[in-house]
Amino acid sequence: MKEYKVEEHIKDFSSEAPSHEEVKNLAALAADDRERLLHAGIDEEQKAAGTFVHADHSTVYCNSNLKGVEIAPISYALFKHDGLRDYYWKIMDRERDAFTELAAKRKEGGYFIRSEKGAKVNYPVQACMYLETNALAQDVHNVVIAEEGSELNIISGCASGPNVRSGLHVGVSEMYVKRGATLSFTMVHDWAEEMSVRPRTTVVVEEGGCYISNYICLKPAKDLQMYPTVYLNGENSVATFNTVLMTGPGSKMDTGSRVYLRGRGSRAEIVSRSVSTGGTVYARGHLIGEAAGVRAHLECNGLLLSDSGMIHAVPELEARHKDLEMSHEAAVGKINQEETEYLMARGLSEAKAQSLIVKGFLSLDILGLPDALRGDIEKIIEESTAAGAM
Repeated sequence: MKEYKVEEHIKDFSSEAPSHEEVKNLAALAADDRERLLHAGIDEEQKAAGTFVHADHSTVYCNSNLKGVEIAPISYALFKHDGLRDYYWKIMDRERDAFTELAAKRKEGGYFIRSEKGAKVNYPVQACMYLETNALAQDVHNVVIAEEGSELNIISGCASGPNVRSGLHVGVSEMYVKRGATLSFTMVHDWAEEMSVRPRTTVVVEEGGCYISNYICLKPAKDLQMYPTVYLNGENSVATFNTVLMTGPGSKMDTGSRVYLRGRGSRAEIVSRSVSTGGTVYARGHLIGEAAGVRAHLECNGLLLSDSGMIHAVPELEARHKDLEMSHEAAVGKINQEETEYLMARGLSEAKAQSLIVKGFLSLDILGLPDALRGDIEKIIEESTAAGAM
C-alpha cells in the first residue's frame, strides 16, 4: 500500500482557527451551518440519545438525553476518568504514521461516547466534526466504549462549512466493544472538493460482541485515505463493514477494511460498493483468520460510469488456521444495458432508469439515517449519475 506523507497534505494548511463559543441548542447556530450539519446526519428534529458537535478545534454543543449513555468532549473525559488510561492511545499506535503522530502532538479535541453496562440505547447518538475555517488542519481523537451487554448506535458525520474549499482532517478513533455488546457506527462524509481526509480507526471486540460499520461518502473530497482495523479477540465475536462510495473527476478515494479473526467461531463480512463518474477508487479488504471455526466473506463491487474514471478492487484473504472458511468476490463493470432498457420500456427516461439502478446498487437502507439526509443522498446520486452519463 502507498505510504502517505503528512508533509504532502499539511504544508498549505494552518492550525490556527478562531475560537467558537458553546451554544445551548443547535438552533443558535447560523442557518447555513445547520444546513451543512443536516447533510452530515445531525438532525435537530430527530429524537436522539445525544448530540455532539465539534467545529474547527472547539466543542460547540454536547448533550446527552438518555440515561445509560455518556457523551463528553475528550478533554473532559480525560479529566473525569483519570486520563482514560485503559483506553486512550491503547489500541492505536501514536507512531503508526505521520498523521497519528500529528494528532497525538496537537491534542485539539474529539469526543468520548460510552454506553453503560446493560444499557439499550434505542435512539442514535449524533456526532459531527465540522470544519468552518478554510485551509485549516483539524485533528481529533475519539474514544467509544460499548460496555458489557449494551447496545449503542452512533451516526457520526464530518462536514465542511459553506465557505470552505480546502483543508486537512485527521480523525483518530479507538473503539471498544465489550462482552455481549453491540456497537453500530455509521459515518457520513460531506467534505469540500479540495479536502484531504485521513481517518484512523482501530476497534477491539470481546466475546459475543458485535461491531457494525456503515461508511457513506457520496460528495467526494480531493483525497481520502482510510483503512480501519478490527480485532475480533473474543469467541463468537462479529464484525460487519458496509462501505458506499461515489467519486467524481479529480477525486481519489483509497478505502478499505481489515479484520483479524482471533476468537474461536468469530465471523466477519466486508462489503464495498463503489461508483466512479470520473474519479479514482481503490477498494481494499483484508481478512486474517487465526482461530478455529472462523467464517468470513469479502465482497468488492464497482460501477464505472465514465471512461476517465478508475476502480481498483484489492481483496485479500490470509488463513493462519486449518479449520476456517473465508471467501471473496470482486466485480467491476458498467450499468447493465438490458436493465436500463427494461426500466425505459416501463416509462422511465434513460437518466431516471440509470439513477434507479445505481440507488439499488449502493443499497442505502441504513437504520437511523435521518429522512432529510436520505433525500439529499438520492439527489446526489441522480445528479452524479446524469453527469457521469454525459
